[in-house]
Amino acid sequence: MYTPVLFVSHGSPQLALEDQHPWALTLAGLGPRLPAKAILVVSAHWWTDDLRITAAAHPGVMYDFSGFSEALYTLDYPAPGAPVLAAQLAGLLGEAGFQAVLDPTRPLDHGAWAVLRHLLPKADVPVLQLSLPRWQPAALLALGRALAPLREQGVVILASGGLVHNLGRLTWDEPGDRAEPWALEAEAWVLDAVRRGDVAALADHRARWPQSRAAAPTTDHLDPLFVALGAAGPDAVRDLFRGFQLGSLSLASLRWDA
Repeated sequence: MYTPVLFVSHGSPQLALEDQHPWALTLAGLGPRLPAKAILVVSAHWWTDDLRITAAAHPGVMYDFSGFSEALYTLDYPAPGAPVLAAQLAGLLGEAGFQAVLDPTRPLDHGAWAVLRHLLPKADVPVLQLSLPRWQPAALLALGRALAPLREQGVVILASGGLVHNLGRLTWDEPGDRAEPWALEAEAWVLDAVRRGDVAALADHRARWPQSRAAAPTTDHLDPLFVALGAAGPDAVRDLFRGFQLGSLSLASLRWDA
């Protein structure tokens, strides 16, 4: 049985502290039902020119943000790493024509641990990260397809980013869950394309998506979606969560199951 593929819009790092937020409660409800022997995370916050894999036995966490409440900097996520799986993954990617470097020093960034502390709060499932290369969508889809065999081994593939992620248009004076009309329209376009399986439109989003540059001024938070789509293949997609933060941070999250 294949494990599911997840795309989680991770929003603000502050969500790591908000155990009663509906987004966090959704993840907490899903975690115990995941048949996960390990988690492979592809996060918007490890955007690289090459392809790298965490390979530490105990990766720890990094606080790759600033300006948030002090309590956020005390959080830990002491999940074990998966160095043996990392080596196997490097071999699997090599067979698919992708050269990956094992990185024994890289900790988990907040795109990984801020999600996982709600999804799997016991931190007892091995976690490794694959970096997100600055590639075009077609190459990221191919990378996702190369990861798909891991699902037969009980590895859950978790892509962490954001369908709409524009820090320059945050509305700090609005209620936290209220979305700007343009952001709702932007999210609706990409979700419709995902549900229809229109990968060509998604891959050509700069030309076909009217709000592409507003929703994704840089593509780092959208790019994990293409890895998820590649890994999911023809599997059925379902909504995991819908919501917004600060007007222009989508929390829309998805899952694909065989």
